[in-house]
Amino acid sequence: MLQQTQVDRVQPKYEEWLRKYPSLESLAAAAPAEVDRIWRPLGYNVRPRRLLAIAREVVARYGGALPSDGDTLRSFAGIGAYTAGAVQSFAFGRRAPIVDTNVGRLLFRVFLGDGNRNETAVKKHLWSLSAALLPRRNVFDFNQALMDLGAMVCVARRPRCLVCPMRPICKTYPFNLDMEGS
Repeated sequence: MLQQTQVDRVQPKYEEWLRKYPSLESLAAAAPAEVDRIWRPLGYNVRPRRLLAIAREVVARYGGALPSDGDTLRSFAGIGAYTAGAVQSFAFGRRAPIVDTNVGRLLFRVFLGDGNRNETAVKKHLWSLSAALLPRRNVFDFNQALMDLGAMVCVARRPRCLVCPMRPICKTYPFNLDMEGS
């Protein structure tokens, strides 16, 4: 729900969603129109149908227990590398890299600083960096910290470099000063 949607818009819908669908079984048994209705104000309306399909497959094939391995998670329609890594890390505490837009921007600026972040080779390198940086423990906290740092400090425009803990090793730090926020 939080992908490209603000937290204040998501929170009431998330609470409604959990009241209506407290388990994968309850979601799997839901009518598609009802699932769509609850989700609709959040946009990206293909997502509730994908969630419903995933819930139904998990109930049918895995007894209602969401698999924790990346390959199986990525086999579900609508789950890519980022979502699989996030589920593994946040739901299961597994060592799994994540690279969303904010984490990608952060890693690119700190470790690369030059090139085209959207090139396939650069994207692969960012995923390798994310994996290499993972600690042995507290992966949830680490990944959440990367996401928060990218979302609140190393922002797209006017990054807040002067308060960034990565500043001492950042490849772009001196060049971002002219974009510094107030």
